[in-house]
Amino acid sequence: MQYKDYYATLDIKRDATADEIKKSFRRLARKYHPDVSKETDAERRMKDVNEAYAVLSDPEKRAAYDQLGSNHQGNQDFQPPPDWDAGFEFSQHHFDPREAADYSDFFAELFGRASGFAGPGGFNASGAQSRGNFQMRGEDHHAKVMLGIEDSLRGATRQINLRIPKLDERGHLAMEPRTLNVKIPKGISEGQTIRLAGQGAPGHGGAPAGDLLLEAHFEKHAVFRIDGRNLHMALRIAPWEAALGTVLPISLPDSDVKVRIPQGAQSGQSLRVRGKGLPSNPPGDLILDLQVVLPAADTPQARELYEAMARDLNFDPRSENKQEPSHA
Repeated sequence: MQYKDYYATLDIKRDATADEIKKSFRRLARKYHPDVSKETDAERRMKDVNEAYAVLSDPEKRAAYDQLGSNHQGNQDFQPPPDWDAGFEFSQHHFDPREAADYSDFFAELFGRASGFAGPGGFNASGAQSRGNFQMRGEDHHAKVMLGIEDSLRGATRQINLRIPKLDERGHLAMEPRTLNVKIPKGISEGQTIRLAGQGAPGHGGAPAGDLLLEAHFEKHAVFRIDGRNLHMALRIAPWEAALGTVLPISLPDSDVKVRIPQGAQSGQSLRVRGKGLPSNPPGDLILDLQVVLPAADTPQARELYEAMARDLNFDPRSENKQEPSHA
């Protein structure tokens, strides 16, 4: 997928104001509109201009796009980094699938799947009239937040820092910081939502404020990987532990367990420890992916041991690949 430089498309600087973006769009629209343009590629250029303006004229889309940086020009294999959109507080504008059809794969990848744009949105009207004033519940806001595995295993109260894209008085894009103390429920899983009532946009005409929806995602852990409610861990074992079997202690973020390695264990084999994954009803499991690790033959003693095994053990790891000779 090709990275799109929307600033270059509109021929503006990255710190352009809202007015400068609008003026540039109007200038280019007059130049490339297919009804009046004499450019041979006017229709394609107009489509690019429309897409760039759809992003850069919207403070939220522009802030999300700017998060990707400007070092991707010419990269035909561009993919957004994992969780690139975490920490932004977006209003829940509904993502219209027709936009994806009209614009590039790059646009659809960012704004069809990004947290602040892919979910349902719009205002929720109460339908009530009060003293002649129309009442409308405030818009819900949405943010993707990164949590640690420990937060799910134990539950926690975390300080969450968010950034709200807005235009300042001069029309420049600015990020307004917001800090919240949030209670993380024990057992929360990937993609689940924490709803903070009344923390969204203010209501109109005395109607209540909207809510803030925090979509939980997990930071990459040095040891564990989450799969649903299960925890995966690569467990490195010595050849003698695999061949003879043993009992090994495993340290988890919230407890310690002892695991029996069966005699004759092999690399690629998995062991399941019931109930040691993320808390739930029933809880997830701990999946141990075994990796047999060979010691290096970098000392005379180690080399002698390997030579003895090669000489004394009747072992051929490729025996299953050998075929019996055919008889004519």
